[in-house]
Amino acid sequence: MTKIRIALAQINPTVGDLSGNKEKILDYIKRAESAGSDIVLFPELALCGYPPEDLLLKRHFIENNIKVLRSISKETSNIIAVVGFVDSDGKGNIYNAAAVLYNRKVMGVYHKIKLPNYGVFDEKRYFIPGKRNYVFDIGDMCFGVSICEDIWDEDGVYISQVNGGADVLFNISASPYHAGKKNLRKKILRKRVRQTNAWICYLNLVGGQDELVFDGGSFAFNRDGKIVASGNHFEEDLICFDIDTKSFALNKKKHLVNKDLVRIPLHKNKKKRKCSKHIAKSLNHIEEIYKALVLGTRDYVQKNKFKKVVIGLSGGVDSALSAVIASDALGEGNVIGVSMPSQYSSKETQVDTKRLTDNLGIRLIVIPIQTIYEKYLDILSREFEGLGFDVTEENLQARIRSNILMAFSNKFSWLVLTTGNKSENSVGYCTLYGDMAGGFSIIKDVSKTNVYKLSNYRNAVESSDLIPSSIIRRAPSAELREGQKDQDTLPPYDVLDKILKDYIEEDRSFEEIVLRNGKASIVRDVIAMVDRNEYKRRQSPPGVKITPKAFGRDRRLPITNKYKTG
Repeated sequence: MTKIRIALAQINPTVGDLSGNKEKILDYIKRAESAGSDIVLFPELALCGYPPEDLLLKRHFIENNIKVLRSISKETSNIIAVVGFVDSDGKGNIYNAAAVLYNRKVMGVYHKIKLPNYGVFDEKRYFIPGKRNYVFDIGDMCFGVSICEDIWDEDGVYISQVNGGADVLFNISASPYHAGKKNLRKKILRKRVRQTNAWICYLNLVGGQDELVFDGGSFAFNRDGKIVASGNHFEEDLICFDIDTKSFALNKKKHLVNKDLVRIPLHKNKKKRKCSKHIAKSLNHIEEIYKALVLGTRDYVQKNKFKKVVIGLSGGVDSALSAVIASDALGEGNVIGVSMPSQYSSKETQVDTKRLTDNLGIRLIVIPIQTIYEKYLDILSREFEGLGFDVTEENLQARIRSNILMAFSNKFSWLVLTTGNKSENSVGYCTLYGDMAGGFSIIKDVSKTNVYKLSNYRNAVESSDLIPSSIIRRAPSAELREGQKDQDTLPPYDVLDKILKDYIEEDRSFEEIVLRNGKASIVRDVIAMVDRNEYKRRQSPPGVKITPKAFGRDRRLPITNKYKTG
């Protein structure tokens, strides 16, 4: 056999759904067999889903996942399957593992060695690092298996695997998305090809899990550092390609000294039909962010068994973009918009709300809140006597609206989607128990400047004003008092977002930010707003992560905190 056919099964498992994930894995094994593949790879922890978090502290969960792995092995005969799962030594220690299955047996198990413990990763809380660097010999080719971080490390396991005879390195991964990360992966893996002179096949998970989105985008590099196959981004895929093994015989002498060599007598498959080249379409910066938001929203809603969502529509760009993403993710019949105008809502925003819902084909419910608002003011008038209009009256309107949305949620089991963006959430330009109240926040990690870019992108895809251009052009306003504009309180968003990126995502000091952005007074005010609103963000719903540092798992600052910069 001079050609080995590899299949990368880029699947979307669900955390904890052991039986459902098993059926998906078996289905893709059959697909790979039908395509004439000799080896099929599945992502990191594909069997239990990633990240399983404190499910890993449940002994019965670990035991059940091992039982399911064994049942998969009994149904794996004519193809080698590499499957991510949780292994145990029976003494309370567990491992992030990859099982190599063949001929209805578990031929070997690799344990992840490098356990990431930064950003969204918390693997040292659960797992013990592995110690052995197995190489699997199938006659014409030897391969090594590693898991995610193992290949990112400069002196990783891949070096000893190649020294032990590996011609091909398989890396199964669950690498969460942030904008531009695909380029970083390719840069690092191409460097590993130069280091090792081996083929490198990188398989990434796909799908949404709470705040995280896994973007797929799997690929294979040949020894020249060229991509011979790549998978689609943000969707399941089966990527098949052939590796010519003629030149691999040169490595055979190394096998004799490798104590971690596992020999697998691979059956000679029937003559293979031609394998067509599988190269995925490249996505630009804004296109990939949009697809991440759609996938993250769809999976959060559907994996949590919701059928419909409800969104408060203000006539502003944030709620408009959120409604469009939800419609793309779930279908127009599963999105309900609710307009709740007050005496401060302009005719223009109400007209634009109707135009938007007509364009999307979604149901619009209109419930004016002025009567309810006036009743609140009447009830509070005695205690508020002599006190002027301030943020209290503004927030009352936002909280009335959230009560109405939650009433629909309770009555019809609709999930409430909030519409606040990262810029507003950063500086606290949002109302606790008001517009922050809901089950999921689509654009939680999207800056205001990117909200506009995404809106224009979606209109360009549609070749029409799906989001009415008047919404995009209008100066942003919460419309909670007469003549209100966001810029009454905040710097222009193009200025604000640069400061926020420096402070939140890059952890720059006050002095550094002033050097990069100018005007110390603006920088000082923005930093102060970010710091004092940590308590609000702790109470916000989860939302899709699309930047290197999102609020939540990525950034965990104390609420009670006297440290100040600037």
